[in-house]
This record gives sequence, C-alpha cells and structure tokens, in this order.
Amino acid sequence: MDFGLVLQTDPPATRVVELMKRAESNGFDYGWTFDSSVLWQEPFVIYSQILAHTERLIVGPMVTNPGTRTWEVTASTFATLNDMFGNRTVCGIGRGDSAMRVAGRKPNTLARISEAMHVIRALGRGEEADLGGGTAVRFPWIKPGAEVPVWMAAYGPKALKMTGEEADGFILQLADLYLTQYMVKAVKDAAVAAGRDPDEVTICVAAPAYVTADDSPEALAHAREQCRWFGGMVGNHVADLVDKYGAHTGAVPDELTDYIKAREGYDYAHHGRSGNPDTRFVPDEIVDRFCLIGPAGKHIEKLKALRALGVDHFALYDMHDAQEAVIDAYGTKIIPAVNG
Repeated sequence: MDFGLVLQTDPPATRVVELMKRAESNGFDYGWTFDSSVLWQEPFVIYSQILAHTERLIVGPMVTNPGTRTWEVTASTFATLNDMFGNRTVCGIGRGDSAMRVAGRKPNTLARISEAMHVIRALGRGEEADLGGGTAVRFPWIKPGAEVPVWMAAYGPKALKMTGEEADGFILQLADLYLTQYMVKAVKDAAVAAGRDPDEVTICVAAPAYVTADDSPEALAHAREQCRWFGGMVGNHVADLVDKYGAHTGAVPDELTDYIKAREGYDYAHHGRSGNPDTRFVPDEIVDRFCLIGPAGKHIEKLKALRALGVDHFALYDMHDAQEAVIDAYGTKIIPAVNG
C-alpha cells in the first residue's frame, strides 16, 4: 500500500515543505494539498519547492477542480513540474466544494469534470486536445514519456460510474469499511462494464489519522475532537447528494447520509480545521468510522482491512495538533507493519 500526506497550504509555505520532507523520510510516497485559492496559498507554487527538496515524493492536489483554472493552464502547470522534476505529479480532481463556493460559484458538473479530465491528461502526455468549439491544441515542448494521471474524487452513483469509466484513480474521502467496499465495487464494476481492466484504476482512501499512546477514554476523546472536522467536510458533499437523490431512496447508502440530519449550515472560514464549530453535529460514531484513531495497532488493523477491500493508497489528512508525531508514528510503526 502506498501512503500519502495531505496538508493545507497555510503560511508559512516553508512549514508545508518541511512536513513533506519529513513524510518522505518516514516512507510516505505522495504529498497532497488542498486547492482552494481564497482559503489557502497557491499549491502549485509550493509543489515546486516540495519537489526541489525531496527525491521521490509525488505531489498533487486533493483536489483541484475544472472551474477555477482553465484546463490548458492546469495541464501546462503539471507538465512543467514533470519536465523539471520527472513524472512526479498526479492530478486529483473533483467538483470544487470550497474553491467554487467561497468564490460565489456552484460546484462543477460531472460533464465538465469529464471534459477537463480528458484535456488535462491528453495535453500532459503531449497529445492534442480540443478545448471546445473545435479549438485543438498541443504543447510542442512535451518530452516523450510524459504522464499526468488523473484521479477523481466521488461519492454519488453517477460520479462513481464516471470514475470507473474514465479516471486513472478513485479518491474516496472517508475510511469507513462498509462504504469503502460499496464504492470500490461500484467503481470497479463500472470499469469492467466500460471494457477496462478494473485493476488499472488506483483506489485511494483519504481520511484523518490520529495516533494515541493508548486507548483510554481521555485519549480517544481528544483524538475525536481533533478529527471531527472531517465529518463536516464530508457532510457538505453528502448534503448535495441528499438534495439530488433524496434520503432513503436507495441511490446513496443510508450509512453515508443519515448522520447529517442535524447539520444546520457551514462556514468555510473553518473548513478542514480542528475545532470547526459547524461540525458539532458529527457524532463520535462517524469520527470512528470515517477516520483512523487510536493506538498504532488500531491503525494497522484498519489499513490492512482497507487493503483487503482493494485500497492501493492511503492518504493521511494531517490537520490536527500532532502533525509531526503522527508522521513519525506512521514511519516507525505503521507503514512498516502494513507493508512488511
């Protein structure tokens, strides 16, 4: 199983770079960041520094979207980084929850994501792509062998189907075992139906991880409070699904939708941060299901269970009060045990 570290690009950028260096030295393979240009600093500028200060780390957004940048600019940025540092980027893409809403726009449609994925991937390979209206372009400076894999974030049935049909990877932002099994099956079934090898779709589960010294009630309570924000972030997407498909219709599992009944609203000023006051509605059960908390052994147990469900990559959200400690615990105890 590959491991990735997910950070927000809060200033100073030097700290982001240092944490990514620490992750690489602890056996992590990927360095991911949020991409929301109003809330955080520009990630692609910081990627160049991460790549310059690491040797093998692959970097990318979790996730970008096709609405805040034109597709040829996104493709050119990835391709330029790859030309400078080797093929060490991956394009995570989604609807653009915070990035679009904070800017007063609606998240992107699946059709727009589909078009963007094809353009970014093709241009990143040095192939010709149609930007719309019959305007076909190609980057003349791309070297042979260049690649920009595109991984799509999804929850709903149509998005899962499109991921299996078109994306190089699937990003599932939660670590619940039942929902992981359900959604991985939907993606792989769609890949098979489209005539693809389902094993060609990389399966990435992304969730907060908090390693405690023991499983005392006090330690677990603190860990839950540090990770409760994640249920609120996922809840934004779940609320959109309920608006689209309804609750208890069978289109979306009740195990995903039931917990947002008490959700009253969301202020993106606290997005992705521990202590977010808009996530008090998230129950402990959801934190335990969606995240990885507890002593190292509990993390190892759950990661092995996720791998058995077809997960190839675990991306660790490290937004809490123990960033270095969790990176180190994964490097010294958890990654070796999972991959040993």
